[in-house]
Amino acid sequence: MSDETQVQDDVARTADALPEQAAPAAEVAKLEDVEEALRDVVDPELGINVVDLGLVYDVRVEQDNSATVDMTLTSAACPLTDVIEDQARAALCGGPGGGLVSDFRINWVWMPPWGPEKITEEGREQLRALGFTV
Repeated sequence: MSDETQVQDDVARTADALPEQAAPAAEVAKLEDVEEALRDVVDPELGINVVDLGLVYDVRVEQDNSATVDMTLTSAACPLTDVIEDQARAALCGGPGGGLVSDFRINWVWMPPWGPEKITEEGREQLRALGFTV
């Protein structure tokens, strides 16, 4: 074996022995940004976003940049969960660069039950503008 071949073998062996460098961690979305994006999700019956209606109970973002949203509905019999999930997917995972989070899941919860007291002041103003009394 020539000296040049020996040097190449040593370099290859040395590179193989190095610990693998971890890929840079993906940026994890901020809770405030996820909540703001959820303002684009509109209750199809009322025309008000789910955050201001008080339907979003909790948001968690994991280190893999996936989000879990604890959400309720004004009624457990609401037939529009698919519409809300589709809007949430578009708001959180869509757009340029793949979206705010890599994936999301809605955890539908029923306790505590939703009530009009959960509506934000902004939501109340929007409902008043639509002619509702709140």
